[in-house]
Amino acid sequence: ICWLGVPLKSHNGTIGVLVVKSYPGGVCYTEKDQELLQFVSTQIATVIERQQMQIRLRYMAQHDQLTVLPNRGLLHDRLKAALSIAHRERGRLAVLYIDLDKFKPINDTLGHSVGDMVLQEVAQRLSQCVRETDTVARVGGDEFVVLLQNISRPEQAALIAEKIRGVLSEPFAIEDHKLSVAP
Repeated sequence: ICWLGVPLKSHNGTIGVLVVKSYPGGVCYTEKDQELLQFVSTQIATVIERQQMQIRLRYMAQHDQLTVLPNRGLLHDRLKAALSIAHRERGRLAVLYIDLDKFKPINDTLGHSVGDMVLQEVAQRLSQCVRETDTVARVGGDEFVVLLQNISRPEQAALIAEKIRGVLSEPFAIEDHKLSVAP
């Protein structure tokens, strides 16, 4: 038995190994075979790296960098799909729009870094209020949208809205400050 292996190398280091094996009675690999396998390995690593880059770029295009929530474009796609499903299945959905009341003074007086931390905490709190099948998106500045899919009764949306109001009325403890974004 003869083995030949070469690393799959990308710009970020080794991402795998390409190995070939001959069976008993088969030929043993030569240096030329190793050169060919190394060439093939480079091509495969390039394709893998390109695919990973495309996945990262798609993610970055669809998500808010600060909060890691879906952005306006991805929300639009999900809303369009949810409306289609609700229409086809005669189901219901709800869209909740959230605009933080006291965010601008926080940003103006304490700076953007504190404001950014508040937005990140808001994103986490909102995400904890909904199911995995729902969407919480940041659509701009201090504006968020929650898409509740497949709700059976309008009261469900009202309960989620109250839950959101409750978690957002709790103060935010950021850098020795207790901050509020709700009236």
